[in-house]
This record gives sequence, C-alpha cells and structure tokens, in this order.
Amino acid sequence: MREDILNLKNEAIARIMDVILLAEIDELKISYLGRNGKVNSLTKELKNLKTEERGEVGISINEAKHAIESALNQKKNEIINRESLKKTWFDASVPGIEYKIGHLHPTSIVINDMFKIFHHLGFSMYEGPEIETDEFNFGKLNLPKDHPARSLQDALYIQEPDYVLRTHTSSVEARALSDIKPPFRIVVAGKCYREEKANASNNAMFYQFQGFALQQGLSMADLKGTLFYFVKKFFGEKRHIRFRCKYYPEVEPGAGLDLDCQFCKMKGCSVCKGRGWIEMLGSGMIHPIILKNAGYNPREISGFAFGMGLDRIVMDRFGISDIRSLYNGDIKY
Repeated sequence: MREDILNLKNEAIARIMDVILLAEIDELKISYLGRNGKVNSLTKELKNLKTEERGEVGISINEAKHAIESALNQKKNEIINRESLKKTWFDASVPGIEYKIGHLHPTSIVINDMFKIFHHLGFSMYEGPEIETDEFNFGKLNLPKDHPARSLQDALYIQEPDYVLRTHTSSVEARALSDIKPPFRIVVAGKCYREEKANASNNAMFYQFQGFALQQGLSMADLKGTLFYFVKKFFGEKRHIRFRCKYYPEVEPGAGLDLDCQFCKMKGCSVCKGRGWIEMLGSGMIHPIILKNAGYNPREISGFAFGMGLDRIVMDRFGISDIRSLYNGDIKY
C-alpha cells in the first residue's frame, strides 16, 4: 500500500505541473483531495490493515496529502501572478512619463539667455576663481594701493592684503589678458562679494556679467553696437536706453548704459532710487595702463570691456522688486 501512496503522490504532482488554467487546479483538488477523492479512498482502506501497520501508512497518506496541497497552492499562485502580469503589460518602446523635479533659478535662466545672444556675436565663455589675489583683482586693473575699492569698507579679504573674495568679474578679464593671445571675445558670469548693507537693490553677494574683446582696430563704435544689439535682443525693441559718459578706472573713455525702470514706468521708485532709470552696466575701452600691464602696446592693439550686475537684470526680467528675494530660499524663485 505504501507503493500505491507514493505512485498517487507522484501522479498528482506531475499532473499539477502541467496545469495552465485555474479551473484545472480546482478539478485536480476535487479529484485528489475531495471527499470522494483518491487520497480519501486510500484512507478508507486503513481499516483493512493490521493494527501495527495503520500508524505508518496513515503518516504516509498525510505526507502525500500535504505534498499535493502544497503543489496545488504553488501552481495556483504562479497562474495568478502570470495573469496579473498580462493585465499590467506595457510597451517598453513607448516614452515614459517625465517627472519634473524642479526648475532653473531665475539667475541661471538669464545667464543662459545672455550667453546665447553673445555667442551669436562670436563671444566665448570663460571662468576664473572667486578667491582672487590682490594682483588680479586690483593691481592689473589700474586700481592703485590707495583706491577706496581696496578698503575693508568695500572688499572682503580672506587674508589681508594678499587674498580677497573677488569684488568684480573684471578679475577674470585681467587673467584672460595675461593668459590668452588676441584676437578674442569673451563673456564671464559669476558671483562677486562686497561689504554691502542688504536692501531692495543691493546685497553682499551678487552676480556680475563681464564681457571684453581685444584685437586691432576696435573702437567705441564696436562697443556701442555690441551693447545696443544685446539690449534690444534681451529686453525688447520697445525699451528705452541711454548711453552716457562715466568714469571707471578700468576703461578710458568710459560709458554707462541705463535702462528705463519698468517698475515705475520712469516715474521714480525705490528700485531706481527715484531716477526713473536703472543703471544696467558700465563699459568703455580697456585702459592703456591695463594693456601695458598685460604686455601689449596700446598704440598697436585696442579692446573694449563691459560689466553689469546680473541681479538687477534678473529683477527686471521677472518683475522682482527686492534683490533679497533671489537668495532667501523662497521656492517660487
């Protein structure tokens, strides 16, 4: 009888392994484990055995019953999982859903747009260190030892007087003039640092955008054409611009470019300090002394440079009235 039990178990497991449909599982369960099933038929024959054999045979029948139940449950789960996968099948060639994890900061958006405009004019991007030496931040830029820009009231020194947090991106211009051979046209964007009291239009940390070019024959006409092209492309054809003489130690002659204040429509407000105009940048022809410091003869080669505070341009572009809003951690910016 033990042989019959083993054969029944093997037969049942073999049939279960070939099952494909859930309905077949139910049929096999009734056939083998039901009230009138094959396992119960063997159990009924126990009364015909000798008393000493019933215990061992009964254990074998229970083991066979458990083995068949386990095989049935395992096969049932396999079929259910397979059917579930069929229902959730997807086409791997179809593009997935793009999840937005954030967006660029307004300053980064403006920098990218400005780079694109100047790229069309033949300018290349350049970078320099934020911790700068006195030589490149002041010395090579025609800022003498007694110039107020060097004082602790304006500059933030790391190690006085040799190392300072750069106060302008003009330091990158000084490095480029020393490292690159002309002709070249370069634009730079980066952080600058000064001792400032934070208010609606000023901050101790701010971004600047610097541009400069060096080659034979450059003049103020080239500078003015470059800046007017940029302003019209970036701010729009309808904005008002004024170009006026102004002194900067890095250039000679120097000029400032102002843009009409969109916050007050030129009536005067806290952003434009009541003037109706916002000073967007300073510019001019690279000073002969700076060219000499870089090893060039000002009579043989000339260049122009311009620098602007990016934060005010960002404020103008996005209608932000307080510069502090850009760096206070507000997620909407």
